[in-house]
Amino acid sequence: MLYELILLDLHSKYILVNHIVNDLVLIGNAKKIRKPKPWKHPQPITKSELEQMRDEFWDTAPHYGGQKEIWDALRAAAAEPDLSQAQVIVDCAGVIVQNTDLTICYDERGAKYELPKYVLSEPTNMIRDN
Repeated sequence: MLYELILLDLHSKYILVNHIVNDLVLIGNAKKIRKPKPWKHPQPITKSELEQMRDEFWDTAPHYGGQKEIWDALRAAAAEPDLSQAQVIVDCAGVIVQNTDLTICYDERGAKYELPKYVLSEPTNMIRDN
């Protein structure tokens, strides 16, 4: 429910910006995000194992610093299959993207947010669940 409200609010801001400028406006020196390069997990894993790893990461990440709102925005952006919508999410949240694949980002206060590739995409060696 919270993610739906965040996305709805961010979507409204995106429409407003598009209406004013007729294109997506990147805030400051924001970089355009892209999909991560293909990667391989050390051992083949199932979709359910990947989801468990992702859940554990998102549950613990805010405890290592930064703002909960930024973590929530990064989670929403990481889960968004449409890169243009993910871009809107990070831009509206004020996320400063260092690596265009979202593996390293900062907030406006300078706090660093590191995202592992497994929360951003699936490995090339994923196997089916039994």
